[in-house]
Amino acid sequence: MHEIRLLLRKDLFILLNNLKLILRNPLRLLPYGALIGYFSFIYWQRTKNREDRGLDDVQNLNIDGMPEVDFAVQNIIGGITILALGFLVFQLYRATKNNVSFFKMADVNLLFTAPVKPENLLLYYMGRSILPSLGGSLLFLIYGGSQMAGQFEITFGNATFLVVGFALFLFMVFPIRFLIYTLHTKYGVMEYIRGGIIGLGVGLALIILIPGFMAEKFWQGMFSGIASPWFDLFPIVGWSRGIMGYVAHGNALLSIAFIGLYGLTYFTIVKLVIQYAGYYYEDVLEATKTNEDKLDKARGKQEVDEGTYSLNAKKQLALPDFGAGAKAFYWRNYVHSSRQDFHPLFGIYSLSMAGIGIVMAGLSNFDWFSHKVFYVYLLFMLFFYFMAGIGRANIGDLKKPFFILVPASWSVKFWNMIKLDIVQTLIFAAVLIVPSVFLSHISLGLIPLFLIGIVVFYLIGFAINLIPQVALDEGWDRKLIKPFMIGGIFLFGIIPTVVMSVLVFIITKQFVWTLFTCVIGMTLVAAILLHVSLDVLKRLEFKEM
Repeated sequence: MHEIRLLLRKDLFILLNNLKLILRNPLRLLPYGALIGYFSFIYWQRTKNREDRGLDDVQNLNIDGMPEVDFAVQNIIGGITILALGFLVFQLYRATKNNVSFFKMADVNLLFTAPVKPENLLLYYMGRSILPSLGGSLLFLIYGGSQMAGQFEITFGNATFLVVGFALFLFMVFPIRFLIYTLHTKYGVMEYIRGGIIGLGVGLALIILIPGFMAEKFWQGMFSGIASPWFDLFPIVGWSRGIMGYVAHGNALLSIAFIGLYGLTYFTIVKLVIQYAGYYYEDVLEATKTNEDKLDKARGKQEVDEGTYSLNAKKQLALPDFGAGAKAFYWRNYVHSSRQDFHPLFGIYSLSMAGIGIVMAGLSNFDWFSHKVFYVYLLFMLFFYFMAGIGRANIGDLKKPFFILVPASWSVKFWNMIKLDIVQTLIFAAVLIVPSVFLSHISLGLIPLFLIGIVVFYLIGFAINLIPQVALDEGWDRKLIKPFMIGGIFLFGIIPTVVMSVLVFIITKQFVWTLFTCVIGMTLVAAILLHVSLDVLKRLEFKEM
């Protein structure tokens, strides 16, 4: 117990020092003040709208006088529940790949070497990890409460149960992940655990899909199961929903009962972890170092390398003899992509972005919002792949000195360098646009246009960053001339195409013709930039890129 008090005193001193730093420079609080002011204004507007409506809102009744099902509310609850379930299953699956750490490198260097019981350290830091979850919950309350103030009033009780429910959900995931890895370290049961998690995901998918197929309208039926009150009994996700449901049902005893289930579960996990963790220091060292490196890269203290954000970094591949020459670049990227995600061509990252677009297309077909929202998402994807092309020139084969030594023509080397990216981009674009077009009943012409456009935008971004890096030898030349080169590309190529596309949209009011104009213009820009890229690529030598 004495060690717990010392650890608590240490954290209090850290908190006090951070407060002193803020007092020395109060300007740090300006962004937070602006954020709170913005959400306060939104909350005031929503509250004012609710008061203006007054008692106009009445309960909808069917012919028999019974309350009708509010499908809008059901779909919102069901959609949020699906997101929470997806997050939970994904985090559990990640636990089968790597460990989770509650520590930082300072703890590793100081506390791990101190005469402190490992059990007390783990117990204290596992409990302390609820603080970031509470901070995230407060942000959720500030944002979500301001947006939903038109539907319900934010009282002290409502706010308390909202924060607690959201915080406990975020908090409980990480002790469970730690327990999974602990059991694997102790007994080597990872394959059984992974099979159970996959089975859980399949079972949840069936709970969602079966009621949808049985209902008259799939979109109404798919949420009927997970949005029903009985699903509140589902561990973690359902419990949090039951706690936060106090806003609707006002039953404090029910919400407290779900908090009690969380407390019992946490107590059980702690007992199991303490019993089976043993000397866990070595297990968390790698995870701690990995987390620290990610923070340093986000802050700009470390250079971003090819392994950043890898989901499957330890994957071992047994590839056949893939030949010599420029093909090696393609297979090198193939191996790297296999470790970056769970599949080299279409992984979780691509599936998530495509899934968001398909959901938007489906919602637009059900008149939840205009097709323009889906069109904006398509434009965002074009911009996203434009930025991905810019980043691709900073890492990868061009950063390796052996690029110039491969016995092949420059055009062949250039093609094999970007071949996998093009294949991945086309697969992602096809998975996104084909079902979305049929779901939302929009023009079939968007399919080929989007497939061509996303590749064109990627190539433009790649060339924009590649040309100055290769053509300009000196660092000062890059700093002084590069802005003018990029500015000229935008001024005489990209901006006129964008302006022409906007004019076409104003005249025709058709997104398909707007995208057609944009793709034609950007294709011409890409053709010119690729010709220049191949010309300057021949000047690549052993030099810092």
